[in-house]
Amino acid sequence: MTTTPTKLAAPAGPVDAPAHRDPNVLRWLGAYASSAIGDNVYYIALSWAAVQSGTPAQAGLVTAASALPRALLMLGGGVVADRYGPRRTVLTSTAARAALVVTAAALLLATSPGLWVLGGVALLFGVVDAVFLPAAGALPARITRRDQLARVQGMRGLVTRLANVLGGPLGGLGVAVGGTAGAFGLAALLVSVSLPLLLTVRVGSLPPDDTQARSGALAELRDGLRHIHRNPVLRPLVLAAALFDLGFVGPMNLGLTLLAQERGWGSAGMGWVLAGFGTGAGAASLLLTWRGRVPRAGAVAGVANLLGAVAIGTLAQVTSVAAGTGVALCIGLLAGLAGALCGALVQAAAGPAYVGRVTAASTLVGFGVAPLTFPLVGWAADVWGIRPVFAVGAAVCALGSVVSLGTASLRRAELPR
Repeated sequence: MTTTPTKLAAPAGPVDAPAHRDPNVLRWLGAYASSAIGDNVYYIALSWAAVQSGTPAQAGLVTAASALPRALLMLGGGVVADRYGPRRTVLTSTAARAALVVTAAALLLATSPGLWVLGGVALLFGVVDAVFLPAAGALPARITRRDQLARVQGMRGLVTRLANVLGGPLGGLGVAVGGTAGAFGLAALLVSVSLPLLLTVRVGSLPPDDTQARSGALAELRDGLRHIHRNPVLRPLVLAAALFDLGFVGPMNLGLTLLAQERGWGSAGMGWVLAGFGTGAGAASLLLTWRGRVPRAGAVAGVANLLGAVAIGTLAQVTSVAAGTGVALCIGLLAGLAGALCGALVQAAAGPAYVGRVTAASTLVGFGVAPLTFPLVGWAADVWGIRPVFAVGAAVCALGSVVSLGTASLRRAELPR
């Protein structure tokens, strides 16, 4: 088995077309957009149903239930993605996600399910997510040329921001028109729409010498972890991504809500801060979509993460909504740029047969582990106040940047031309 990147056989399509003009990539992007919007509507419907059925604390536990199976199973999901291929895995897991949301809608129509039922739906959704997320992250490397990886990451980031913007109003509209069951039904429809689009997406095949003989799942998982450990770019990159996600997710989610409450900004003020963050992240994605490649990607990502860490620490020091919005815009721009570049570097450095497992390892903390720290973030804010919480988060993010910039192989890493 090879442990160095090899060239994938390109999917059929316009050979010289950049990713934003490639119909194959655009079909994938449409499927990703529909699925991402559906996810946002689903989470709004779930949180609304949970709030209607229990206390705010209980609703928080229900909405966070998906994170635990992601944390426990995502590395195994990477094995599944590599064994069966990211396209097949995405198709199967998307169908399962749609079926789960339809089941939730049917339950809400037929009866008034309690928190245990809603928690069960969330838990199962997290199990499927543990398989879906690594495959979805690995798929871009199989549908475009290596020199287009950064552009594809930028396009994906733009769609993610669009989904965040549209998901809220659509979820609210679903609840207003059809109740919680209607919102779940709308989410299922949006997720299902991605299936026919995904069926039309063509993927490149693995070279014969990079196709692995099947062995046990644990053996394949160990092999993937060894691949990361032996690669001079992936080893520090996965560690740096884990540290940044660990320091970022808590303060910029629950911490931001607590900060807005302490400052008296209200929900409208917090909305402006979130809009600033989204605008910055969208601008970074648009930049990558336009340029397609950034020289010295490893160094740029490390510096952007370091400046982003400083901005996270600064956010807790500002007192006005306007200042908070400006700082959040900087955080979104820097974190969005660094995140997209790191994603492209992961796919460029990983061997084609290992992309699913490497993607799972590099996103495990962000999607699975970091959300589980929310109770700790809330407790720390109660005991020491919100400023130390942001300071510690910024310090952990900065530590990830130290790993990036202090490792010569990652600092000098370049994206393919």
